[in-house]
Amino acid sequence: MEAREVLENHALKTTSCRHEVLGLLLSTPQALSQSEIEKSIDPDTDRVTVYRTLKTFLEKGLIHKVLDDSGATKYALCIDCGVNDHNHEHVHFKCNECGQTSCLDKVSIPVINLPPGYKITEKNILVHGICQNCG
Repeated sequence: MEAREVLENHALKTTSCRHEVLGLLLSTPQALSQSEIEKSIDPDTDRVTVYRTLKTFLEKGLIHKVLDDSGATKYALCIDCGVNDHNHEHVHFKCNECGQTSCLDKVSIPVINLPPGYKITEKNILVHGICQNCG
C-alpha cells in the first residue's frame, strides 16, 4: 500500500511531511527514531513538524512506539491497528551486530498474570541477539 492511500484510509490530510515519514516507515523493516527519520527525509522539514506527524500517527493507530535499551523511542508501523484498537503486543528484537530493532509481529507476548491490585497498561519485551541479515 502507498503512503497516500494509507493516509486516506485513516482520514488524514496528505502533507509533504506525513507523506515522506509514512513512505519511509513503509519502506523500512526496522523501527526508526525521530532523529533517524529526520536524517532520511527532506532536510528543510522542521523538527517540530516531524514530532507532530509522529504524534498524529500514534493517535490514529498508524505506528507504535518501540522501546529499546538505547533510551531512544523508536517508531514502527502497526499491523491492523486503528484509533480505537491499538494492539501491538508483540516481541521486539534488537540485533547485537547492526543495532537495528525490528518488530516480530508473529511472536506474541505471553500472558502475564499479576497479583491482585496491579493493572497492566502496556507490555514490552525486547529480545537481543543476531538478526537474519547479520547471522
